[in-house]
Amino acid sequence: MRKDKISNAVIRRLPRYCRNLEALRRDGVERISSSALGRNMGLTASQIRQDLSCFGEFGQQGYGYNVESLYQEIREILGMHRQRGAILVGVGNLGRALMRNFDFASSGFDLQAAFDIQPEVIGREIHGVTVRDAAGMEEYLEAHDVAVAVLTVPQQHAQRVTDRLVACGIRGIWNFTNFDVEVPEEHADVVVESIHFSDSLQVLSYLIRDNA
Repeated sequence: MRKDKISNAVIRRLPRYCRNLEALRRDGVERISSSALGRNMGLTASQIRQDLSCFGEFGQQGYGYNVESLYQEIREILGMHRQRGAILVGVGNLGRALMRNFDFASSGFDLQAAFDIQPEVIGREIHGVTVRDAAGMEEYLEAHDVAVAVLTVPQQHAQRVTDRLVACGIRGIWNFTNFDVEVPEEHADVVVESIHFSDSLQVLSYLIRDNA
């Protein structure tokens, strides 16, 4: 099935499959049925089979799914085996926290460099990654194979930095600025994945509103 025919809901469930299968691997489970995997994930067996059928045939009737094989297949579908180049722009508190604590490599990304405008952080090395002057970002991107930028700059700079990144050929932006950046029509193939912490917390507030 063509990638553009697969629903967004199915794509967003793939990391959940990956996490569950990884846990099963750690526990030494070699195979699992669609019913059991569905119970682990809060889905029906039918939904599991329907989701996976979007990408091929993985299970065997009467046997179920080989956990290791399915785990590796989903990692490949997600592109986690490629180690795409990535940079981070904006080395404030959040940027530093991501650099120190988030395992980019396990998700298929090689964090190659970070960029900032503050003299006190330029030249520092954080968890093995050097912070560079943002003025030289275009030159760096021209010389290196970088697919994705992690955006952790202040909101008022988010769109301007996005424009610079898109102009340099960045193909994906992981946006933590709490600002909905836009890409021009001529670069419509650039993917922006925005993380809004406040949205998530507000949803939680709604869900518990009658429990107080």
